[in-house]
Amino acid sequence: MKSLKFLFATAAASLAFASPAMAEHHEKAADHSAHAGHAALHDALTKVLADPRRDKDRARDQWRHPMETLAFFQVTPDMTVAEYAPGGGWYTRVLAPLLAEKGKYVAVSFNPESSAFSEERKGTLRAFPTAFVPKIAEAGGNPATSAAYNLGSVPKEAEGTVDRVLIIRMMHNLYRWNIADSELKGMRSLLKSGGMLGVVQHRAPASASSAYADGNNGYMRQDDVIKFVEAQGFEFVGSSEVNANPKDTADHVGGVWNLPPAERAQTPEEKAKYGAIGESDRMTLLFRKRD
Repeated sequence: MKSLKFLFATAAASLAFASPAMAEHHEKAADHSAHAGHAALHDALTKVLADPRRDKDRARDQWRHPMETLAFFQVTPDMTVAEYAPGGGWYTRVLAPLLAEKGKYVAVSFNPESSAFSEERKGTLRAFPTAFVPKIAEAGGNPATSAAYNLGSVPKEAEGTVDRVLIIRMMHNLYRWNIADSELKGMRSLLKSGGMLGVVQHRAPASASSAYADGNNGYMRQDDVIKFVEAQGFEFVGSSEVNANPKDTADHVGGVWNLPPAERAQTPEEKAKYGAIGESDRMTLLFRKRD
């Protein structure tokens, strides 16, 4: 895993061809910025993670590592951060209160006009921007400094205003629904120049067949995800093993949903087997928007 110090110092590294004195000055400034950003995140997030609203969520922290994941994504409490497809709200209850005081939380859902969805589902998705606002408040966020959008109908003034977009365990659905390119295009339009995209995704072994790792089993190969996102106008910054789980062979008949928290296995023996593995092995990737 690349260290936080390394990642925050990327800008300073670009000065390698400047004079030694100038490079040293900027490296020290980048180190100070990295330390300050990490400290601000740590202090604010420690409080958020202990909030009673997360009492039922906290058991998942050992598998989802919110502190380490958000630090790797270089999130700070004063940023504008978009969570893509928030679903049940596990990360909403982390991000919304984290950003409530100094930053802005943005919930982003699918483009409801996609042919991937039934007419009934389209109606539900169209209602998302209004329906999700009360959930932001329930999660501990500040509705006055938050927003909710559908991709495909993002207000023009919101484009280019987001520091980070996070896709958490959702890339496989975008692939299998054949909407990954159009959805990433919409997410990219939200990002500021130099803004970054963070991806957490169930990871198939590099040796997995393309048929198994096409998204329909929940797993994808890391190199495939990197190449695809790069092709959508992003630069690969780095990867982290913070959400890795070496116990997960990622080759289960029926896919990732055998594992917790879905636990689709029916017999006590299967439930015990998959429970001993824990949640899935996951890639954690960071990309920067290319101008």
